[in-house]
Amino acid sequence: MDIDYSRRIFGLDLMRAIAILGVLGSHILWIFPEANSGWLVYILQFGGVMGVELFFVLSGFLIGRILLRHFVNPQFHKGHFNYFLVRRWFRTLPNYYAVLLLNILLVTAIGRELPDTIARYFGFLQNFFSGMDIFFTESWSLPIEEFAYIIGPVLLLLAVSAFAKAKRETLFLVVTLVVILFFITTKIIYTTGLTEMSLQHWNIELKAVVWYRIDAIYYGVLAGYISMIYTKLWKKYAVFCLVLGIGLFFLVQIVMTLKQWTPESNPWFWYVAYLPLMSMIYSLFLPALSQWKTQPTFLGKTITIISLISYAIYLLHYGIILQTLRWIWPIETLTTSTKAIYVVVYLVLVFGLSYLWYRYYEKPMMDIRDKPYIKSRFSRP
Repeated sequence: MDIDYSRRIFGLDLMRAIAILGVLGSHILWIFPEANSGWLVYILQFGGVMGVELFFVLSGFLIGRILLRHFVNPQFHKGHFNYFLVRRWFRTLPNYYAVLLLNILLVTAIGRELPDTIARYFGFLQNFFSGMDIFFTESWSLPIEEFAYIIGPVLLLLAVSAFAKAKRETLFLVVTLVVILFFITTKIIYTTGLTEMSLQHWNIELKAVVWYRIDAIYYGVLAGYISMIYTKLWKKYAVFCLVLGIGLFFLVQIVMTLKQWTPESNPWFWYVAYLPLMSMIYSLFLPALSQWKTQPTFLGKTITIISLISYAIYLLHYGIILQTLRWIWPIETLTTSTKAIYVVVYLVLVFGLSYLWYRYYEKPMMDIRDKPYIKSRFSRP
């Protein structure tokens, strides 16, 4: 696979690689159902949750910079946003629908029933207002991203139509803050009427629901805005922000542990404040990581490759690879030492198949978006 390392930002590749490895590590626990306590289990579970949150912030940062660059262009027109969405969809939709169909075939092949809500998956509606069925469960984050990417351009177009003489930078900031505040408000309203509070309930009915989570993307968008409008400050305080972010990250976890804050004992923190707080903390990593470029050492190349195939890993690792492997090679009768071999086989399959998927399907599909006829067709004013 040919990679132009000179065009890569290693810090962002590292952030993406850490995110996907966190998600992957959390699902390895399914191979060890007897492991339900201990620090290692907690760290792996936490890594899975926070890995997706890292993806949200990083994705928002990248698309925020793209949107702002288009929006402040004096020649800006809606075609810029049309082509932005088309480029995004050439990466996400072919992968998503192909893996969705594979999940349907797999569930049918092993004799299980498809959920009654299967049609919703085709419109990214499986978890719009409430938790989704136990089918293709790793897809929960994708509707959040897709709707976030649609909302931004639509609101920006409405804003520039209503306030044509306003500074574009100001409109962009206002729209970003409005989105963040709106979806914090949805969490507040939801928490006000809570009748059930538990970690499982929080995990399914709030963390993984579109209506309460779109702001997760927009903390990254806000960071993208700051990086472009206040570039000197962004560079000057990069190390300070990184140290502050790391310090706050550990401080939050220590306080939660010492105070024994749970969804039951402190629902307002868990259901309203926790995820936005962590997203803001992760945003503090971006000034330093977005400026970190390095020579392509072996380790650096490995991290970059993991970053490139991270979307394929995310879609394939659990519902397709792990569930198929468990069907062919059940874990219930395995010894601990045999499970170690099982993990190695699983990881080889994940990285190998994800690499092949990226190289022979995802990358060719993405290359189509750069074809002149696609750009001319969708970037018209």
